[in-house]
Amino acid sequence: MTSDDSRYEAVTSRDARFDGEFFFAVSTTGIYCRPSCPATTPKRRNVTFFPTAAAAQSGGFRACRRCRPDAVPGSADWNARADLVGRAMRLIGDGVVDREGVAGLAARLGYSARQVQRQLNAEVGAGPIALARAQRAHTARVLLQTTTLQAADVAFAAGFASIRQFNDTVREIYALTPGELRTARPGRSSRFGSVGAADGAGGVPLRLAFRGPYAAAGIFDHLAARALTGIEEMAGARGDRTYRRTLRLPHGTGIAEVHERTGDGWLECRLHLGDLRDLTAATQRMRRLFDLDADPQAVAERLGADPALAPLVARTPGLRAPGAADVHELAVRAVLGQQVSVAAGRRLGGALVAAHGAPLQVPSGALTRTFPDPADLAEAGLEELGVPAARRDTLRAVAAALADGRIALDPGADRDRAEKELLTLRGVGPWTAGYIRMRALGDPDVLLAGDAALRAGLRHTGADAVDAEAWRPWRTYALHHLWNATAGRSRPVAA
Repeated sequence: MTSDDSRYEAVTSRDARFDGEFFFAVSTTGIYCRPSCPATTPKRRNVTFFPTAAAAQSGGFRACRRCRPDAVPGSADWNARADLVGRAMRLIGDGVVDREGVAGLAARLGYSARQVQRQLNAEVGAGPIALARAQRAHTARVLLQTTTLQAADVAFAAGFASIRQFNDTVREIYALTPGELRTARPGRSSRFGSVGAADGAGGVPLRLAFRGPYAAAGIFDHLAARALTGIEEMAGARGDRTYRRTLRLPHGTGIAEVHERTGDGWLECRLHLGDLRDLTAATQRMRRLFDLDADPQAVAERLGADPALAPLVARTPGLRAPGAADVHELAVRAVLGQQVSVAAGRRLGGALVAAHGAPLQVPSGALTRTFPDPADLAEAGLEELGVPAARRDTLRAVAAALADGRIALDPGADRDRAEKELLTLRGVGPWTAGYIRMRALGDPDVLLAGDAALRAGLRHTGADAVDAEAWRPWRTYALHHLWNATAGRSRPVAA
């Protein structure tokens, strides 16, 4: 949306497609909302638009209790953009400011803290501290309304430095005390139950919002076909499956459960965390894995304009491109999957987990381990895999580069630089580096030139020639549509 008038039209029509893309605030009520808020549409002269919830909060507005604007999907722009602001927004969403401060954020980005502050204020209307504060408030609301934790425990789990800061922030953003916010818990039904135990043992139930439509079957099929014994499992029948996996997180380990059946714009999730301070990081990892911040309408408009892709786009509305729950795991699995089938890659991954994965203190069903740490793999012989010595050397080289930080794959990594550095490692070619860029770094504009399944998909469409440049910035989704066109045929595991 390029003008306030067009934004107001979206508000008037309560268009949920723009939830998370912008927010509007009403001067007469002091409240800010998402575009699809069901409340009576305010008069245009009383409305101000903001690019982020943090900007609206900095403007003195509090969150609407009816539409809960803090629970919307993130803007797809932050995934598409590779500039400073896009990288910063992804890192802040991952909780880097809470863990490392503004100085740590700036160091990861390679800019001064002042430059980062200035760019964010100019483009999103709030600096890194305000953006992190808004995220902490959202995390606190989730914990207050989905667990029986004491308010003081919620404060520190959400990342607040003090009880006073927590109380003041909650009152300012929600116009309620923490106790009142807990009492205002919305009614909800869930296959996982509504409230977790005070010690976190019951997990934290979440609704992971997305912009519709959402082709859940495709992404669950993808994960089911590649689930590694010990760290992943898929339970239930197609259409009613639950994906479960272990996570290595900044403060400990966790288990995530995500259900396939979509609600009214959300997926049901439950997070079992060893340390509740990892809630933000774990949530964002699930959002990236299931590609929940995508803009399917923008993708469909661009790709549907191509005669070769139009039938595929129409056949699978809301197609998503799977991301990664653990970027280091994804990079190692991409190397394991070079030039082998899905089944073979799965066997190799299972052998690697069995030999080098760290056992969970308390196993959960079939989930018994976390994926091996890169530092451990860098020193391992890997003979148990039964792969050629050159492949083992590549695995160790990739693991070593990840372990010592020579190659960064965090949410704010420079994608061009990461790909170039991957290509310097012996045994890592353009396909593998591009695949890691697409999934680990969440780049929506990757086309794996020379991919055999891509060529087969193009032949399937009957197209003599295509203009892949016209698919930008959504070539990753074009790739997945073309892969799906030849579903069932043999292709590399990483695909």
